[in-house]
Amino acid sequence: MNWEEITGLLQGDRNAPKRPDFRVMRHILSLLGHPEEKLRALHVAGTNGKGSSAAMLQSILTESGYRCGLYISPHLLTVNERWSIDGEKISDARLSELSEKLLAALKKSGEEAGAFELLTLLAFLYFYEEACDYVVLEVGLGGRYDATNVIPPPLCALILSIGLDHTELLGNSIAEIAWEKAGILKRGGRAVLLRQSEEVTSLISKIAEEQGAELTLTEPSLLKRESLGLSEEGAFQCFSYRRRTGLRLSLLGDYQLRNASAVLDAVDILKEEGVAIPEDAVQSGLSKVRWPGRFELLSRSPLILLDGAHNPDGAAAMTESLRSLLPGRKIDFLMGVMRDKDYREMLLLTAPIARRYTAVIPEGEYERALPAERLAAEIRKYFDGPVEIGKDIRSGLSLALSRLEEEKEEEPTLLCFGSLYQVSEIRSTVRELLSKEKNMKLPLLHGSPAC
Repeated sequence: MNWEEITGLLQGDRNAPKRPDFRVMRHILSLLGHPEEKLRALHVAGTNGKGSSAAMLQSILTESGYRCGLYISPHLLTVNERWSIDGEKISDARLSELSEKLLAALKKSGEEAGAFELLTLLAFLYFYEEACDYVVLEVGLGGRYDATNVIPPPLCALILSIGLDHTELLGNSIAEIAWEKAGILKRGGRAVLLRQSEEVTSLISKIAEEQGAELTLTEPSLLKRESLGLSEEGAFQCFSYRRRTGLRLSLLGDYQLRNASAVLDAVDILKEEGVAIPEDAVQSGLSKVRWPGRFELLSRSPLILLDGAHNPDGAAAMTESLRSLLPGRKIDFLMGVMRDKDYREMLLLTAPIARRYTAVIPEGEYERALPAERLAAEIRKYFDGPVEIGKDIRSGLSLALSRLEEEKEEEPTLLCFGSLYQVSEIRSTVRELLSKEKNMKLPLLHGSPAC
């Protein structure tokens, strides 16, 4: 197959088939020598926060001197982003080579596999052939029937924030979705649960007990942010958790601190299991981690933030973080969403702190995307202020940036959100539209750069 055929196949259907077992996966894996059984894995699930947490784990393990693989979904720009080792994504040549090997096994098996199953099979093969010491696997959808869940009990499983999303596939209630996520808990395994609503915490604790899995709950009362702001090196948050103090996280957002608490509890489990992780590697791993599109700082003057929040749970975390970072400030929002998301609830959450909205349509997913005109009409039901429409992301950003320039004396802030499918386009367009002269440094918002 040529490169276009390979990438086209790997990026076929968006969601993995919801199979009641892993027969197809196991058949193909048997022809590949069962690479998944030879990996030392960490498994990460959740409605929101799983990608950021997975990236933190990889960063800490890499800083500890290990060769660490990371498998994520979705990608923002190229499919290669889904597989990385120590922060370096797979090359086109290696991806092509592994795809040919995988497709040969698929043909020999006589099975039909979905795109996400193929992506996951390729991850197992890649990390095994590259002799990774550890691998971090992000669940694609749900958990119980997700292709990644074919693995034996991992060293540690993490379950992050759970909310309503993908309800057409996972269920219409928090309890149903939590049950799906808890499917990654395995008998005899160890896991961390981000402490959250009593409904979710109680349900997953009960499932863990039934499964014979040892569950650690995070302790929010022991998590304390000490400072946050912008330094010469970029955005940061200083915090303490349990016995650790003076930690510096390079990701903004209150929710990222909660994610970091789950990661730190997982690190302690790994240490108990005999994995050597120096404390200075924990410190440097958190300070060096990068995760594009999650409360990401794109510019300091004007202040522009980008968040991939695309469901009510994510929007709630985003607005909470805005109130902490910029207390009392009204925000200009650029918003584009998929029509199957609960955008009305997202508007209820963001409207109280909004100064204006610019509605756009996420590019590349036009069949699923909500047209900008329809989104603008919905916004006006919840917000009495200015609402403008961009015919595409570029024109929408140009319009929003012109409003920032007109009102720069008020120190306006632009936050772009609503869909992961628009993150890449927004990042590249903002860089193009803002000159280096305009991207000036701002003083610290709170605290000091030293933790």
